[in-house]
Amino acid sequence: MNGKSIKSLVTVFIAAAAGLVFGWLAGTDSLRVAGMTVFFLCTLVALAVNWLAFIPAAAAQTEKYYDLTGSITYVAMIITALVLASPHDIRALVVAGMVLVWTGRLGIFLFRRISDAGGDSRFDKIKTHPSRFLVAWTLQALWGMFTAAAAIAIITTKDPEPIGAFFWIGASLWLIGFVIEIIADGQKSAFRKDKANDGEFISSGLWAWSQHPNYFGEILLWTGIAVMALPLLSGWSWLVLVSPVFVYVLLTGVSGIPMLDAKAEKRWGMREDFRRYRAQTPKLILMPPKAQ
Repeated sequence: MNGKSIKSLVTVFIAAAAGLVFGWLAGTDSLRVAGMTVFFLCTLVALAVNWLAFIPAAAAQTEKYYDLTGSITYVAMIITALVLASPHDIRALVVAGMVLVWTGRLGIFLFRRISDAGGDSRFDKIKTHPSRFLVAWTLQALWGMFTAAAAIAIITTKDPEPIGAFFWIGASLWLIGFVIEIIADGQKSAFRKDKANDGEFISSGLWAWSQHPNYFGEILLWTGIAVMALPLLSGWSWLVLVSPVFVYVLLTGVSGIPMLDAKAEKRWGMREDFRRYRAQTPKLILMPPKAQ
């Protein structure tokens, strides 16, 4: 075992430990089963789903089912929470439905996209190295834990609260964000399928008001679920508010916007119309473009 493999395994250990510690602390207000909180059991499920999926993926050296497994992770956590923490109030059932609808749509969308593309260049250098490949699957489990944290807190709470203003405000934010994400993804897919747009960048529809409207929708919908969770939080359970913060940091500073912007700059950076689009169009938040 070489140094890179050891480093990768250490990363896996640290990521898994961080997720488990988070699940243990953030789930303090969760119902318990067999001496453990349901919230913590959901974090175990997230790791189990991704590590089990990693085995055949590593053997075949394929990333084809990576994004689909990410969606399955959310479904598995939500179902675990629903089964082990029943009965449920309206808030819990609505939030469970929100997450299942979101992950179902996104999972199908991403699976179709990678199937059409034939692969994902993010994994070209790591899928032939099992230990490095395992890091990606472990981080995906962590991504699921952090992102769904507020939703799982709502579903597994031992002290439900009556429906109030936070529920309606949060639900409205979720709906707006979800609709924005669907429209943005649909517009980009249609743009790419049109042969007349080969080699071009999209700057129409919602993409005329934001360079990354789908990401804005994503951040908004998870913010909505976090708002819905506010009346239920106390002590360590406030940690679940990491959900929208994590999504924001991930999409704007790690694997979302920076990677896409770098690719776009490499491809169209010398074009005047692309530079004009970048200068006039908001980076993330949907807003009218700046006047020329």
